[in-house]
Amino acid sequence: MRGKAQTAKSIPPGIRILNARASLLLLALAVAIAAGKPAFPQTAAQPPAEVSAAGQPTTSAAAEAHLSRGYDALKQDQYTVAVDEFRAALGLDPTLVLRGRFPLAVALFEMHKSEDARRELEAVRQAVGDHPNVMYYLGRLDLLDHKFSDAIRHFTKAVVKPPFSDTFYYLGYAYFRQGDLPAAEKWLKQAEVATPHDSRVPYQLGFVYRQKGLKTESDAAFAKAEQLRRRDAEEARIQGECVQKLDQGLRQEAHAVCDQLYDASDGDRLTTLGTLYGQHGDYEAALKPLRRAAELSPQSPQTQFNLALVYFQLNRFQEARAPLHNALQRWPDLFQLNALYGSVLWKLGEELPAYQALRHAHELGPGDSGTADLLYSVSLGLAANSQKLHHYSDALQYCEQAANVRPAEPEPHRRMARIYALTGRPAQAGAEQKQADRLAQNAGHHP
Repeated sequence: MRGKAQTAKSIPPGIRILNARASLLLLALAVAIAAGKPAFPQTAAQPPAEVSAAGQPTTSAAAEAHLSRGYDALKQDQYTVAVDEFRAALGLDPTLVLRGRFPLAVALFEMHKSEDARRELEAVRQAVGDHPNVMYYLGRLDLLDHKFSDAIRHFTKAVVKPPFSDTFYYLGYAYFRQGDLPAAEKWLKQAEVATPHDSRVPYQLGFVYRQKGLKTESDAAFAKAEQLRRRDAEEARIQGECVQKLDQGLRQEAHAVCDQLYDASDGDRLTTLGTLYGQHGDYEAALKPLRRAAELSPQSPQTQFNLALVYFQLNRFQEARAPLHNALQRWPDLFQLNALYGSVLWKLGEELPAYQALRHAHELGPGDSGTADLLYSVSLGLAANSQKLHHYSDALQYCEQAANVRPAEPEPHRRMARIYALTGRPAQAGAEQKQADRLAQNAGHHP
């Protein structure tokens, strides 16, 4: 396993810069999952994947594999693939309410399959209650169906802890369509604070003011909306030219174009610019906009994660550590944060804290193979260190963790056999050696 241990020191392959849309979606999913753990332990992180005696994945392992592929598809806006994967996971394990059925509903929503999405959301709601994430998507479906009273009811519950910044806008819009102008104005003004660059907000406020007979305010709102729309169109044009230059590998020319997107007061625009650079491997250029985005949103796990990932790619591990540590104080149960934090600590040579972060990341995302590989490597390293110090009980625990993470690998059992032999327990040593030999034979390994 020496080769795997070496390659595992790099960042897990599933960890990548998140654009604003993807990061918000994944955050909403993660928050919903974390919120459901105390009341619904069957939907929390599952035990490590196992294999049968014949070397085939168990039902649990197969379900986790489908979940992992489903989340990867969501990150890439491949909603048809995501739907298939989440349905396959639920077919194997129907108890995956939050980890499987909720993201299935989101993918169906993005595919404009409203009836299917509502059916899945109602099933999640029945299991977890009126969680803001579920309420948000139900409200969006209500608007599509012109059920404005229902939309108001759902968005009012979602806005208590809004999963997306446009929750305020949709609540204000629903009140406007319902004919409640004071409530519409109230929530649209809050939307202006939450999303100051969203042209939809002043545009809708223009209609509110018009119906209230406030011509001056209405004209000003419509003018602001038009200004923001022109800004959006220009931004889209620059993005297209930026991507073209980056795809062609013309970095200097790309910088001249792409840096026009830099706006020190617009976190979303900064994240877009940093994401474009990061996706093309230009991490030095990505650092400035992502660092500024993190300054604007110090409480945002998305922006802190993106900044830390760029520092990681630049081998600036100490600088990567701080934003992750701070974000984890607020969001301790986000997989992406824990996985990257474990990788950073591993690079800094802090094996025990790395092990703790990676173990938690593996609990949150047991289907992520990159994190599992790194946790396996760290566990075996700690086991070896503990054995050298004659801390045999600790060494056994680390070996057991490695065996749980990679149950088809013989090496953890070989090491446990040696430890049991050193501590005068021949029966346990023999059992572990037999297990190691069986696994090695199944996998074609040699002792």
